[in-house]
Amino acid sequence: MGNLRVAAALLVALNVAMLPMMASAQIRQNYYANICPNVEGIVRGVVQKKFGETFVTAPATLRLFFHDCFVEGCDASVIVASTGSNTAEKDHPDNLSLAGDGFDTVIKAKAAVDAVPQCRNKVSCADILAMATRDVIALTGGPSYAVELGRLDGLRSTAASVNGKLPQPTFNLNQLTSMFASHGLSRADMIALSAAHSLGFSHCGKFSNRIYSFSPQRTVDPTLNQTYAAQLQGMCPRNVDPQIAINMDPVTPRTFDNVYFKNLQQGMGLFTSDQVLYSDPRSRPTVDAWARSSRGFQRAFVTAMTKLGRVGVKTTGSQGNIRTDCGVLN
Repeated sequence: MGNLRVAAALLVALNVAMLPMMASAQIRQNYYANICPNVEGIVRGVVQKKFGETFVTAPATLRLFFHDCFVEGCDASVIVASTGSNTAEKDHPDNLSLAGDGFDTVIKAKAAVDAVPQCRNKVSCADILAMATRDVIALTGGPSYAVELGRLDGLRSTAASVNGKLPQPTFNLNQLTSMFASHGLSRADMIALSAAHSLGFSHCGKFSNRIYSFSPQRTVDPTLNQTYAAQLQGMCPRNVDPQIAINMDPVTPRTFDNVYFKNLQQGMGLFTSDQVLYSDPRSRPTVDAWARSSRGFQRAFVTAMTKLGRVGVKTTGSQGNIRTDCGVLN
């Protein structure tokens, strides 16, 4: 009887351990090989054209993917437009700063894919966003990688679902680690994905607390490089429009690279949630390692992006479908 109990316990443990593997196996590389063989080339062509028109395409698309996956899973629910009866994810305060070029990239790529008769209504907006994200990373100097595909688009999009789901600029390491862990992402994954801040911009209102009246005793956050703080004050004077945009990476703002980590070593992380990766001794060794090794960082980033792309995916008809218009629920 005792042996039976042990065997049963082992079987339960094995089944639990296999759940993440089974979930990730639902999407796979080359999913569209027999459905829409040239889909990745079609999407890449649209992304390259859009990127040639405006650099903002890159950070906007990357950020859109992250904001999508962290709320309802990677299901393109963030792209859905609000209606008179429903306020969608994109209109939640945490998403209002998402640049329109990210949405436009996905919508144009979807139109290009659907213009091919064999592909029409066969490729999800969620998969197009995943492919476009990989492409903008490569276009800005980051690694290219094989994207797992086969996601369906979500069946709902509500602003309320965003509450408490996205990391905030003021987060400390415990808060960051906990939020990422809730999606099956390790601390190393979180640190690697934070390097998305190598691209793009933020608004003064998101970090003004670090350069003005940090505390009753200090004006400037002591973890912030004082020369950099003065530069930020010059670009974001008191009572300035909080919507003025500042490059996230002051050194190589148009290149996806490990300079992000070198900046943290110099106290030039724009957000508290950036700089804490270096100021906290638990995460500092990882920052130091990736500041030294671009290749090591890129490997870790590809691993983290692959895991992020598996979060909350929908792969059955009861969970999702393929939208004919990325901005409208079917």
